[in-house]
Order: sequence, then structure tokens, then C-alpha cells
Amino acid sequence: MFAFKKKYFLIIESIKNIDLTKIKRNKKFAIIYRNEKNLEELNEIKKFRKNCALKLIKFYVANNLKLAVQLFADGLYISSYNKSFRHSHIQRKNFDIIGSAHDASEIYLKNYQRCNQILLSKLFKVDYDSKAPYLGVIKFNNYLKISNNLIPLGGIKYSNLNNQRQIKSSGFAIYSEIKKKPAKIINRLF
Repeated sequence: MFAFKKKYFLIIESIKNIDLTKIKRNKKFAIIYRNEKNLEELNEIKKFRKNCALKLIKFYVANNLKLAVQLFADGLYISSYNKSFRHSHIQRKNFDIIGSAHDASEIYLKNYQRCNQILLSKLFKVDYDSKAPYLGVIKFNNYLKISNNLIPLGGIKYSNLNNQRQIKSSGFAIYSEIKKKPAKIINRLF
């Protein structure tokens, strides 16, 4: 059995990391485009954004308000290291701001930055740093008392997707696993 959520955030570094044809047309998916190296052409990203819109997939751009406006993105993703308030003046209708946090102080900061949702990391142990601290299910659910708009991120794999039933959040975010097994993960989310 799988815990179905209202929203699935897929974080990608390149538009080549995900095949949109594998995603069925529904409003559950959101893609966060987190390309900091700017290797892809603007026209290619615009095509990808248009395909996302046709599939009813929300599209967010990480830490680049200018690119988000150029692409008519659904919103902006603000990383945990981004402490700026420059984007908080945005009054555009249907423009969401998503933030990322690692602890309570960063959660408060993201709330002040007007983030609609906050990706709280790390939920489970991650492969790339086995000594890194992680929250676990109980601690994550306790953080929901601070802010009820938290989304878990980090260490979520194909093998532990069923553990999401214990999380009281409305969704979850996947980053590294979407690069490793994109088709397998997306098929599991339906």
C-alpha cells in the first residue's frame, strides 16, 4: 500500500532529468527547476515549461526571480541559504513562493519571506552523507506544530515511500532519487 498525498515536488537540475511523457495529466505534481550552472538554453526551458503547463504540472524556478518571470513560472523556490527579502514584494496572482529549511530558525525565516510551503530537510538518512543528521518521522511531525505548511525532503527513496503514510504533511519532495530512477518513482506515485 502507498500513502497518497495531495502534492509531489520533484526537484531537478536539468530538464533532461525527467521525461514528462511518463507523468499523467493531473495537478498533483510540481517541478522545481534548480539549475545553478545555466547550461540549458532559454528556448529549451520555455518548451519544457509549456509542456508542464499542458500536463497541469506546476513549475518553479530556484533562486532566480528574473528567469521565473521570463518563463511565466508558477512560482519561485528559495533555498535555505538564500536569506534575501528581495522577492517578498511580488504581488502577482497565482505566484507561489516555496522555501527550504533545515531547522526551526530557518522555518521562521521562510515564513517571514512569505513562503507558501517550506521543504524541510532531511527526513531520512541520505546516501551521500551517512553521518549527516536527519529528522525522522516523529521529529518532522513535531515541526508541523511550528508551521503546518511543511513538506518533507531528503532521503526519500523508492524503498521507503510507504513510510510517508506516517507523515502528517500534504505532500513530499524528491531530489536525488528522481535522477536515479525517474520512471520507477513516477509510476509508483499514481
